[in-house]
Amino acid sequence: MGEPIFFKPVFHDRIWGGTALKDVFNYEISSELVGECWGISAHPHGPSAIEKGSFSTKTLDELWKQYPEIFNYLERDRFPLLVKILDANEDLSVQVHPGNEYASTFEQGEMGKTECWYILDCKEGAEIIYGHHAATKEEFAKMITKGQWDQLLKKVKVKPGDFFYVPSGTIHALGKGILVLEIQQNSDTTYRIYDYDRIDKNGNKRELHLEKALDVTNVPHTDFNHSISVTRDKNITITTFIQSQYFSVHKWAVNGEVSRLITDPFLLCSIISGEGKLVYRDREYLFQKGSHFMLPALIHEVDIIGKCEIMVCHP
Repeated sequence: MGEPIFFKPVFHDRIWGGTALKDVFNYEISSELVGECWGISAHPHGPSAIEKGSFSTKTLDELWKQYPEIFNYLERDRFPLLVKILDANEDLSVQVHPGNEYASTFEQGEMGKTECWYILDCKEGAEIIYGHHAATKEEFAKMITKGQWDQLLKKVKVKPGDFFYVPSGTIHALGKGILVLEIQQNSDTTYRIYDYDRIDKNGNKRELHLEKALDVTNVPHTDFNHSISVTRDKNITITTFIQSQYFSVHKWAVNGEVSRLITDPFLLCSIISGEGKLVYRDREYLFQKGSHFMLPALIHEVDIIGKCEIMVCHP
């Protein structure tokens, strides 16, 4: 059971989606409105199937339930994380996510949703919404009621390589023309505040969740300050973006051959550029841009050979 575990991505159409997941990552997608690739998921709305190997008949949620030793017997009531790639071909809705306690109470036991974004690519001048300018809940509600979106919402220009930590309670939205890798708690709960009055393919506006959004939004908004650190070793540069209570996120830039000790319960890995192979117990496992895999607790050391960038996260 000690082997790298590769996943088949799950794709979701979105009103704001496009074709970048095919154009950039060469994924086989079924429409021109694919907004989300769930690369590593144990969520019931789209669990990842195992691509090959000893567990090829299983999904990640089944592994979690049946083989706790793979996850170093991590004590959680469900698999904790969800890794996605998002194609914001159009603006996403302005939204906010609840924390654990609120979600558990009002969303049938769901987890809260703290997330983070790594900007893979974007059009020049692309922006995200990150936070708001209201000083009180009353002012926040009043500005929403009056539709004063330009005055309310805080916009931030982005470029490839930027990283944003988005705690639950933070007003946020990806803007048009952004491709992002998202790492988050294992939750699919979103409260929409504003959706640009768009209509779906059936001619309906998407549902808003203003009352719940008012309940959970952090007012006033405060930017989350985190320090990014970089370490260099032979043939590898490791950038650590965040080490939070929910997840730690790193980028491994590999150029050549490196050996990595696995000391965390498990590592979730997404290849964002390049290609290469893993070598473990004299077996080789090829990967390429767009591959998603897990290095389970039963692997204590693995060799990586190639020229690639790997986004790595763990609880």
